[in-house]
Amino acid sequence: MANEKQAYTLSDRGTYLVYSGKIKLKILCEGDPDLINPYGIIAVNPARFPHVKYVYAMAYIGWVTSREGQKIIREFGKKKFGRPLFIPLAIR
Repeated sequence: MANEKQAYTLSDRGTYLVYSGKIKLKILCEGDPDLINPYGIIAVNPARFPHVKYVYAMAYIGWVTSREGQKIIREFGKKKFGRPLFIPLAIR
């Protein structure tokens, strides 16, 4: 809609890069700490929800935050868009 109206909009980098070949909008501002949009991963509390597979959730969290998982996140999108879609925060 912003592209059709040639309006301003807020977008995360991944969405912008995926649509950048289909729209004519340009980035006007980036890198401001107030615009950081972090993703998080949290296991559900098994004391409140005993049916959850907490051990599997913790294993997944361990993998996502591992060097291997963070490398995959850091590299995702680079080949197609020339820059990553996400910036990993667990290991820099």
